[in-house]
Amino acid sequence: MQIRDLPYSDPGDPDVRSGPRFLYWLGRNQLAGQLKSLSWGLLHQLGIAGLPVTVGLAVQAVIDRSGGRLALAGGLILALGVVIAVGDTMLHRTAVTNWISAAARVQQLLARKTAELGSALTRRVAAGEVVAVSTGDVEKIGWFVEALSRFAAAATALVVICVGLAFYLPSLGLMVALAMPVLALAVLPLLPRATRRADEQREKAGKATELASDTVAGLRVLRGIGGEELFLGRYRRASQEVRRAAVRSARMWALISAVQVLLPGILLISLVWYGATLARDGRIDVGQLVTVYSAATLMLFPLRHFEEIAMAYSFSRPSAQRAVRVLSLHRSAREATVEGVTPTGDLYDPATGLMAPRGQFTAVVCGDPDEAGRLAERLGGHAETGEDGDEAAPSVLLGAVALDEVPLDTARAAVLVQDKDPVLLSGTLQELLDVPSSGLVTAEAALEAAQCGDVLSALAQASPDDEDPMRTRITERGRSLSGGQRQRLALARSLVTDPEALVLDEPTSAVDSHTEARVAAGIAKLREGRTTVAFASSPLLLDAADRVVLVHEGTVVAVGVHRELLRTEPRYRAVVTRETDDEAAASAPNAVTGIASVPAAKSIQEIEERA
Repeated sequence: MQIRDLPYSDPGDPDVRSGPRFLYWLGRNQLAGQLKSLSWGLLHQLGIAGLPVTVGLAVQAVIDRSGGRLALAGGLILALGVVIAVGDTMLHRTAVTNWISAAARVQQLLARKTAELGSALTRRVAAGEVVAVSTGDVEKIGWFVEALSRFAAAATALVVICVGLAFYLPSLGLMVALAMPVLALAVLPLLPRATRRADEQREKAGKATELASDTVAGLRVLRGIGGEELFLGRYRRASQEVRRAAVRSARMWALISAVQVLLPGILLISLVWYGATLARDGRIDVGQLVTVYSAATLMLFPLRHFEEIAMAYSFSRPSAQRAVRVLSLHRSAREATVEGVTPTGDLYDPATGLMAPRGQFTAVVCGDPDEAGRLAERLGGHAETGEDGDEAAPSVLLGAVALDEVPLDTARAAVLVQDKDPVLLSGTLQELLDVPSSGLVTAEAALEAAQCGDVLSALAQASPDDEDPMRTRITERGRSLSGGQRQRLALARSLVTDPEALVLDEPTSAVDSHTEARVAAGIAKLREGRTTVAFASSPLLLDAADRVVLVHEGTVVAVGVHRELLRTEPRYRAVVTRETDDEAAASAPNAVTGIASVPAAKSIQEIEERA
């Protein structure tokens, strides 16, 4: 895999049983790249290992006054320099390719999972954690995958050098060969504590990121209630905890680095002292001493890779665990089993008893907004799952087909859910409305139904060229537009897709009553003959629906039309009119006459007139 070949056509099916297993899966899927990096790393390391031999030959040639051997040693040093340069260059290229490829694979997996779960993702995992995984954690996972092959090359080079020295000069070579495992493994007792501190740092950093993300998302609300200083203080405390954890972690890694400087230093001092004694007694040549000393000195370079791989693993393991936490989420507890079938018919939720007949505009009233959001998500085929991964409620049926049993693409094409906080991506209005659709609804018709005339006028005025609103760029998340304008553009985008069933969660909550009445009429007209479900509590939208369903405490308790339910269902009236408990009691029918009190009757009449 080359960088120019990215992105992957298929990033694969990851092993999400644990963080280490996920890292192993990543390394195994890049085996070819790892072998390339290992080969070039061996060439580089062994080229460096050959320098002490040639330097020793050159020193001994000078002592023996042999010009021919000196010239040979110089030629070998030059050749080794070329080998080292080529090996180092190619090692860097292949290692960085492994890093970027691994990071790209993880990002593709996260993007695929985000597309699969949709808005349900942030209901199961904090938005800040998703941001942390897709940014800093991806980089650390890539670092470990990249460092793995370089570590393998360094470890192999150390073994080869130690064996070579043992055969070349047993008196000193065995001393080095026995000392190297001690130097490489001396830091192992320190690694568990360093890893725990690194995990603590990453956990606190992740929480700080979550807090920052949530604060930024709600900044406008915080300013409205004067809560900036409160959340600023919370973030300041969280960031200070991250700083203290980072300092504690750095102390452990500094101690590990110190050990890896101290012990090799002791080895080199001992080697020089013992080797000088042997050379003075004539038991070894000076060139041999120089060779062994140079080899031991250069072995400290590959020895550093042991510290790096330990650091890379300690930082990447919690990052991989966070990635696994996201990637292990599923759309439902069951796999798709129905292929090649596009479901049609009534939309039915067995858990609540909610029925949305095919071709009708059904409005749903819930007293609990959170319950409405969960129900809307379930209507899109995202079954609720419990802590053990089992479904907490049966799947929604479209016709006679369970939505979580059909492939995701088929389910999304059949049922589209627009949540109450839709996101507008940056780009032109034409690009915003260029979405997969049936082709039966034009962008102009969708914009007209969503009452986007004022939005088009504002975009035309902001257009620097031909005043074509369709070519005007919309800033990220539509920040240059008002909340109502963003909501209506998102509604137009949903209407363009023209799905078999369209589920809208509070589609008119940010517009004024006059615009809301026109939007409700536009939805009913444009979606005539198509299944539409709208979660709302506004009388204007409810009055435009063919039928209204009241869901109370997770169960359908009343079905009818808006005006009929206002007169006959106190729970419905309490939600729609925002009645207090006292007003609800006053509006209850008289036990004897069965007639509501006069004030309540007037209230109902006023609501009907407004509708």
